[in-house]
Amino acid sequence: MHPKQLHILAILIFLLLIAFGIGSWLKSGRAEASLETIEAVITHAPEVPPPVGRSKPARVVVRLEAVELIGELAPDVKYEFWTFNGRVPGPFIRVRVGDQVEVHLKNSEKSKNTHTVDFHAVTGPGGGANHLMVEPGQEAVIRFKALNPGLYIYHCAANPVPVHIANGLYGLILVEPEGGLAPVDREFYVMQSEFYTEEELGTTGLQAQSSTKGMMERPEYIVFNGKVGSLLESGALKAKVGERVRIFFGNIGPNLVSSFHVIGEIFDSVYREGGVTEPEHNIQTTLVPAGSASIVEFTLQMPGDFTLVDHSIFRMMRGALGTLHVEGHDNPDILRKINEKERSKP
Repeated sequence: MHPKQLHILAILIFLLLIAFGIGSWLKSGRAEASLETIEAVITHAPEVPPPVGRSKPARVVVRLEAVELIGELAPDVKYEFWTFNGRVPGPFIRVRVGDQVEVHLKNSEKSKNTHTVDFHAVTGPGGGANHLMVEPGQEAVIRFKALNPGLYIYHCAANPVPVHIANGLYGLILVEPEGGLAPVDREFYVMQSEFYTEEELGTTGLQAQSSTKGMMERPEYIVFNGKVGSLLESGALKAKVGERVRIFFGNIGPNLVSSFHVIGEIFDSVYREGGVTEPEHNIQTTLVPAGSASIVEFTLQMPGDFTLVDHSIFRMMRGALGTLHVEGHDNPDILRKINEKERSKP
């Protein structure tokens, strides 16, 4: 072929590639523009938003605000928490695989620190954190596509990252698979975390954060849902005999692995480390690494109080303790005490 003809052919191929690229971009833009826009239903622990219930992706708008405030870590113990939306842990976010998730992060004008969000559900450098870095009084927005179904951690990733995590900036986001999860009667949001205070466990008053103890991995408090006793007494989880329960359990750490266990129950199904496809069955205790999450499910067959613990059991004395209160009829065929008269029978 003549060199001039080759040159013309190369130009034509180049123009075709440009046209193809523009066409694909326009098609993608039209598809994105056609998505329904929905404000995310977000809840605070232990509440969980209702199932998505959509058969098609949507643009889901999630609004978060970084707020620094003083709250209760334990009875008569105060702490300056760094929070998403004023609570520890941050809101539970529920979307569907294929959704375009539009995150609006505002940093309160009263904050003293820069904040951001790293979503473990995001595919891309920093989990979106570089684009969401905001100074006090500012706001940033990103949009990401939820590519992979699963239960994921999100947390602040501003420097120093361990301090921002340890002070309370974390939560869970569930990306439902197509068709959603199997229906259950009750869903709960429980998250384990550690707090490193300058003073010893139980010292009253306002406590300062200790990075030295954090680096030594020596927490004073190990808690569920942000404080000692959050899931005890009036805060206990509640269900009934015959109901199927699902717990979305996250462990932010920032250092320790959790050995999550419900005393008196066996997990019928465990979706380890956030996967939502193939569960394991009949699990007594499940390991949840720092910066990860698992889903556990079980059907209630007995009434009473069932205790949630980290089965690294001395941690219950530092706050890793909760209650699931179950009401309903007793089932003596499963468990009952044998009285003295019965014991005397041959």
